[in-house]
Amino acid sequence: MFPNAPEPFIDLSTGINPHPYPLPPLAPEIFARLPDRASVRRLAAVAAQAYGAPSADHVLPAPGTQILLPLVSLLAPPGHAAVLQTSYAEHSRAAALAGHSVREAIAIDELGDEILAVVVNPNNPDGRIVPRDTLLQLAGKLRLRDGLLVVDEAFGDVAATGSTLAGDVGRGNIVVLRSFGKFFGLAGLRLGFAIAAPSLVDRLDAMLGPWAVSGAALAVGDKALADSQWREQTRARLDTDATRLDRELLRAGLTIAGGTSLYRLTSSPDAERLFMRLGRAGILVRRFSDKPALLRWGLPGSENEWRRLADALSSEQPEVPRR
Repeated sequence: MFPNAPEPFIDLSTGINPHPYPLPPLAPEIFARLPDRASVRRLAAVAAQAYGAPSADHVLPAPGTQILLPLVSLLAPPGHAAVLQTSYAEHSRAAALAGHSVREAIAIDELGDEILAVVVNPNNPDGRIVPRDTLLQLAGKLRLRDGLLVVDEAFGDVAATGSTLAGDVGRGNIVVLRSFGKFFGLAGLRLGFAIAAPSLVDRLDAMLGPWAVSGAALAVGDKALADSQWREQTRARLDTDATRLDRELLRAGLTIAGGTSLYRLTSSPDAERLFMRLGRAGILVRRFSDKPALLRWGLPGSENEWRRLADALSSEQPEVPRR
């Protein structure tokens, strides 16, 4: 789309931390042998502590949360499913792959009559947070019909304290998904977690099969999740950067429509024109074909990237004639 744009491109289309966790030195043996169950259990225990799960038995490490979506949908027998919108489109696709008839719900009170209900919390792209008590009430309503509540907390590391359902999965019909790569800035490592009652964890584990998570991911995840000091410092840094991004966006005349400290959502009648202008400046943001007034912005990772973004937002560039 932008063959004449300056390079390297600045990719602000994702919600990934641009300041990744520093990779620890890894022993060569990690790459020379299959990961063992003891390493998986150790990471599950560390993740349980970090995320507030009842125990390691309630946590399943996986090669990213994406691969878990259709597997979690299979925990409920084929039936009616609902996904609270507007949100991550892969949930609807995964539920359909699992044999469910999927509909999109606009409000949380529209959920509860299905066999499977999915809520992204905080939501992507607007950062909406459904209160924990509301979700627990929904889980109770679903339990009356043997329904399952899936709460995708991919951005839960930057959510308000007390919003997670990780500590409530012992109720039996709740599955919480946690992403590792977004907050820790290591998306390519492919690591995520399902947090659920042990019986559901065992079923998911059987579907994943042996050696699902690489030895490198187990080792890095173990160290990173135990590093509470880095996590707290990173939350503070992301808050500061998100505030800085707000200033740039407001200065450009955009309306901030929501988000988290890893991304911001803006609204503007000129969103499409702005997307093209940024692209010609070598900056990619996330646009939405069904909501053309919205753009989602990730965080720049260096002073040079901040400067390029500010320049692109402040300078009107001539439109490229359409043929």
